[in-house]
Amino acid sequence: MLNRIFIKNFALIDSLELQLHKGLQVITGETGAGKSIILGALRLIMGERADVKAIQDSATKSVVEAEFLLDDSYRPFFLKNDLDFEIHTLVRRELLPSGKSRAFINDVPVTLEVLKSLSGKLIDIHSQFESSDLFNEEYQFSIVDGLSENKSLIAEYKTAFEAFGTLKTQLQHYMLRLHEGNREADYKQFLLNELNEANLDDVDWEDLLSQLKKQENADAITENLKEIFLKLDAEQIGLLDTINEVKSRLNRIADLSHEFTLLNTRLAENIVEFKDIVFDLQNEAEKIETDPGVLERLNERVNSLNALFLKHQAATVSELIVVRDALAGEQTGMEELQQLIEATQTEIKEKERNLARLAALLAANRKKAAPIFKAKMEALLKKLGLEKARIEVELTPRPDFGRFGNENIRLLFQANSGFPLKPVETAISGGERSRVMLSIKKLMAENAELPTLILDEIDTGVSGKIAEEMGNVMREMSQNMQLVVITHLAQVAAKGDNHFKVHKEEVSGRTQSSIRPLDDLEKLQEIAQLLSGTKVTQAALEQARLLMK
Repeated sequence: MLNRIFIKNFALIDSLELQLHKGLQVITGETGAGKSIILGALRLIMGERADVKAIQDSATKSVVEAEFLLDDSYRPFFLKNDLDFEIHTLVRRELLPSGKSRAFINDVPVTLEVLKSLSGKLIDIHSQFESSDLFNEEYQFSIVDGLSENKSLIAEYKTAFEAFGTLKTQLQHYMLRLHEGNREADYKQFLLNELNEANLDDVDWEDLLSQLKKQENADAITENLKEIFLKLDAEQIGLLDTINEVKSRLNRIADLSHEFTLLNTRLAENIVEFKDIVFDLQNEAEKIETDPGVLERLNERVNSLNALFLKHQAATVSELIVVRDALAGEQTGMEELQQLIEATQTEIKEKERNLARLAALLAANRKKAAPIFKAKMEALLKKLGLEKARIEVELTPRPDFGRFGNENIRLLFQANSGFPLKPVETAISGGERSRVMLSIKKLMAENAELPTLILDEIDTGVSGKIAEEMGNVMREMSQNMQLVVITHLAQVAAKGDNHFKVHKEEVSGRTQSSIRPLDDLEKLQEIAQLLSGTKVTQAALEQARLLMK
């Protein structure tokens, strides 16, 4: 489980340390207090892209460290990656002012791939903005495969599918070589020389096209940027002056009525973001310059590569590299090439038979799991106030093999009786989505070996009795795993084994975010405040006591 989090010099956080425990861990705090910053730091531990802008003090590095309590089941991973296994394992990510980042496991430097591989076994973060995963085919397959215990079978199928695809690509190139077998050997050598001279291993095609497009449109970009800056800084009517005036007036309104305080805060945060965008625009504008020589060289490079794409019927630089390597190792004897083609075709048939076998096993397991998924989901949804909801898994065959087998999947949903089932992406509303996602997360948690799950405002869009039931579901989930919940709902917060509050304060003239654990009395006050708002009433306190019981 996740035992400790340490964050230093990251966004609004100067230094923060948080000790977590087993069971249901609740985190609350006002909007903008810094909850998302803590999640952003944890995502670095999960191997996500680092942004140098997150460093608060640009003179020193930013550090995010997580301590996990592990059991012996993780020892093989450490042995495989030549790492020292520790019960108290430290995973650390450092972001340097230069923009580079480093990753460590128990103080040993590791690649981001190794970091991702370990953290993916230890923690999962679900944000309220990631509910669209529900509409993704891969996610839908993962739900059903979790219930059908297809984990090892899926891994075996993916390995076989990748090998099958590689063989088919090889066969295509062998056939192309056979088709061109009547060409003279010196022409083949010419082709190979041409590809070698292109220095394909050093080509970043997307970056090359981006540079060319930027050079071609440098004047238009510069002109538009000038117009933007003119609109921003125009005397008396400039957008920046207008925004500052709006902010000043809203400040006065907020002083007169606390009901406008949240809007005032939101506006202030968005003004900071807007000014950051303007600053980035100015930086980018300074980098733009028109250089005919550079434009000519870029055009020549792109044209030469396009000519190679056309000549070799390739769509990417990677495919050109495959062609180049095939030419380099090609034997001139057509008989040997024909034998190679026949052997490859035989191997493809064998791989195809194995794929068909594995796909049939996957399909059979999914067919068994589908009604189990339906029954468990509908029972959970009923508990969460969707008494009439129906959900089903639609599995249909496909003519070829895909990454998940030889069938397609669709989740069908209907919240109301008397209406036909529809694809979940078209049939689900906001409040329903929260309940469906929580139900799915619960089912997946029951079948996964993941020790820690973080749910970020998954209860958005619900209230009252439904919020109470969602809290009960989370409480139940936490019996078998460590569940960290970020919430604004008192009904959910009251279920926590431990409660933490994120808050912002001004220290030495600078806003900083921090987090602290609440004792029982503080927890009571916080839950009452969630119920009644800024002014805590006696009725809210009584209601909070009832919820905590």
